[in-house]
Amino acid sequence: MITMLVVLSIGGSILAKNLDPAHFAAYGKALRELSEEHRLVIITGGGVAARKYINAARSIGANEVVCDFIGIDVTRLNAQLLIAALGNDAYPEPPQTYKEAELAMASGKIVVMGGVIPGQTTDAVSAILAEYLNADLMIIATSVDGVYTADPMTDPNARKFDVMTPKELLDVVISTEMKAGSRSPVDPIAAKIIERCNIETIVMDGKDPASVTDVVQQESIKTEPVAGVRLGTRIIR
Repeated sequence: MITMLVVLSIGGSILAKNLDPAHFAAYGKALRELSEEHRLVIITGGGVAARKYINAARSIGANEVVCDFIGIDVTRLNAQLLIAALGNDAYPEPPQTYKEAELAMASGKIVVMGGVIPGQTTDAVSAILAEYLNADLMIIATSVDGVYTADPMTDPNARKFDVMTPKELLDVVISTEMKAGSRSPVDPIAAKIIERCNIETIVMDGKDPASVTDVVQQESIKTEPVAGVRLGTRIIR
């Protein structure tokens, strides 16, 4: 088994849905176990709560930069909840910059953070951080089981990619509206960074934290896929 540095982007819609304490606790347990063998940096999204705050801000005249700052604040609240669930295994504060994240890694603890600057989703933050830290693997844990040719919720002919290139990913997501709180399995900035740094990336259904653990462990042994482990969409050159 190979010890890896893993950057994990957890969508707020799966981590913080209904602010269920049991779900935070389940993710905390899974990540603690994973950290016994791998180094982890977690980036949490804002989810439904962030979108509600952003929509309220827009309705009273806030511009998109203000909305981005509001969304970043919510992602950091979710990060703090996950830190609480991880207890002493987590670095105690969410880093607010990439350099702070690098310094926090020196603690040997699980690092959990949210957004960084306006104009970047937490997926983009994850991709930039993965490149900056020379991570071995990036996982984007979202509410769908991979990347599709179209939205599978609205298009019955949408086809899931098991494997795709960064260019194919970019072509799929390039039409995503770049506004605070926008929805996409991967946003265009993140896709462009993935293309630039050529980091091994998996987009997967992350509603069950055990599934994320299984995928990381599968990647660390570098063998043929283990029965029952669903890898989502693998992005490779």
